[in-house]
Amino acid sequence: MKKVVAVVTGGAGFIGSHMVDLLAERGFEVRVIDNLAGGREANLAQHKANPDVTFRRGDIRALSPGDPLFDGARYVFHFAGIGDIVPSIERPLDYLSVNVLGTAHVLECARRARVAKFVYAASSSCYGLARTPTREDHPIAPQYPYALSKYQGEQAAFHWRKLYRLPVNSVRIFNAYGTRSRTSGAYGAVFGVFLRQKLAGRPFTVVGDGSQTRDFLYVTDVAEAFLSAAESDKEGEVWNLGAGKPQSVNRLVELLGGTAVHIPKRPGEPDCTWADIAKIGRDLGWSPKVSFEDGVARILAEIDYWRDAPLWDPDSIAAATAGWFQVLTPQSPP
Repeated sequence: MKKVVAVVTGGAGFIGSHMVDLLAERGFEVRVIDNLAGGREANLAQHKANPDVTFRRGDIRALSPGDPLFDGARYVFHFAGIGDIVPSIERPLDYLSVNVLGTAHVLECARRARVAKFVYAASSSCYGLARTPTREDHPIAPQYPYALSKYQGEQAAFHWRKLYRLPVNSVRIFNAYGTRSRTSGAYGAVFGVFLRQKLAGRPFTVVGDGSQTRDFLYVTDVAEAFLSAAESDKEGEVWNLGAGKPQSVNRLVELLGGTAVHIPKRPGEPDCTWADIAKIGRDLGWSPKVSFEDGVARILAEIDYWRDAPLWDPDSIAAATAGWFQVLTPQSPP
């Protein structure tokens, strides 16, 4: 029996590699493209001997319509892009190039291949400083170039749906966490920062007083939601994706175990992210399975993954975020 073909862009990355795991486990033929920024080959090591998982190293902006990677594909899961938020202030053109133009290249390949479903990995950052819990019809208000670029990529996907009738669904991810999260040189997500600090016996650099909450969702639950979005007969939909149970940074510190040092709160960042997940539950029958406590325990069991990640302290973070403060701090009236 011929296997269903799925293409995963960014399939060696954090969420993308877990998507590949799930698809391989479910018997798909999986084709992966990734530029391997940050040396992520190890994330696909378990599939090296699997003939149903093939890998290409490449930039999505170099893809052209008719690329054989997409031949016969039923589903395309589009995760490729630049994910670190803070550097987008300094490098907006890079983010727009990869996250918008790159998305257009993938869309054109998917259109030419006549795929049955294109599932876009969107970001909840499009809502900005949102009311919570946040529904899909909340006003869009991106606060920084990363958020803008991810939203414009989503708009491109729905434009291809409207104009070319490409079946599209978009999933707006809130705060994914789990094994294989980024270890790049950029100052980024809280888990990667904290885990390296724990390995070094350093205090956790907590932004503000640590009472801010984030809707953390374990990465395997994210992958399950994306597969449901592809296999559903629904299309043209946007779904918010989170656990629906925000957790404080202080609770994360408690679960990781260690001391904390506090650094200045950053402008433009919400005090709370909280996905209203009623729609995705109703439409797809999806619900989160991994508790926050269990998810953190799974990460700690594989903490050595972050041993070579950058080690951040208050001074290096201040230097990395100086542009952020300069641009996003509200200006006093003249």
